[in-house]
Amino acid sequence: MRVAIGLARRGHGNVWPNPAVGCVIVRDGAIVGRGWTQPTGRPHAETEALRRAGEAARGATVYVSLEPCSHYGQTPPCTSALIAAGVARVVIAIVDPDPRVDGRGLAQLRAAGIAVTLGTSADAATAVNQGFLLRLRDMCPLVTLKLATTLDGRITTRRGDSRWITGPVARDLGHGLRARHDAILVGIGTALADDPALTCRLPGLGARSPVRVVLDPRLRLPTQSALVVTAAETATWVIAGPDPDPARRATLEAAGVVVIALPAGADGRPDARTVATELAARGITRLLIEGGGTVAAAFVAAGLVDRLVWHRAATVIGGDGLAGIGALAVDELKDAAGFVMLGSQPAGPDRIETYARP
Repeated sequence: MRVAIGLARRGHGNVWPNPAVGCVIVRDGAIVGRGWTQPTGRPHAETEALRRAGEAARGATVYVSLEPCSHYGQTPPCTSALIAAGVARVVIAIVDPDPRVDGRGLAQLRAAGIAVTLGTSADAATAVNQGFLLRLRDMCPLVTLKLATTLDGRITTRRGDSRWITGPVARDLGHGLRARHDAILVGIGTALADDPALTCRLPGLGARSPVRVVLDPRLRLPTQSALVVTAAETATWVIAGPDPDPARRATLEAAGVVVIALPAGADGRPDARTVATELAARGITRLLIEGGGTVAAAFVAAGLVDRLVWHRAATVIGGDGLAGIGALAVDELKDAAGFVMLGSQPAGPDRIETYARP
């Protein structure tokens, strides 16, 4: 099962809105087939593993990180494929809470005389598919906030200089983080100040660039920005306020940008919860936030940040630099957002700390 869960991770950022699933087929003590969910979510992990196993699947044991699907969609049910292959036993980590499955896969396998074991490595399998599960349960993706700051939490000097706070090793790891998420989000302030591409620029992983999302209530994103110019090649969504300017909207859409108009919150802009819900409704299961301080503060204040990946450079700018997380209006320490450290690793001269919401 640990191998199956490891295979499932290969689908992160590449299979939404589907879950990332891994499957291993074992016969006579040897692995005879393995598979994971393929790009765009098809074929499924079980189908891939059965294809590789061939006739060796008959009488074998199947380990799969999520309950096999039991409904017809773009492909036949995985339960039907497992039954037809003649497997003897299926070991499943967790149930798929999708209303179209949710225990029906287990029932179909058992009805066909296949032994079923449920719950092996359930915690690890849940962690791998937390974004998918959150989308189904709460209509919200798994949200990761990534920051690259000095030791004192600053992202620019007082004059706005920010390139580069962290070194090339940390930046490469940041690009790898992009490849493992479905979408990356920044505010219009970051888009205007940095003109970022927001793609994954690691060799061979350009196709794993996430959907680029810009919070731009008044549609100020320039038509000559890197995001708009490349919108035809890399999916780009702009989240506007209600009733965006029709001419500006038409210009952006003509360039390939998807403009999403959302209701305004108390400050005249779509609030973080509304944005997260809209992205989940469009299939996003794993959302990476890269800036800036105002956007980071909005998602932290809304209690939406599930993971915090903090890249720290061994430098200090001081209080006149721009903070990585904006004002949160915390009056008492008991009201501060709390996180649990998952790990810490060196990245060249920098350090990367990973935290989770309790």
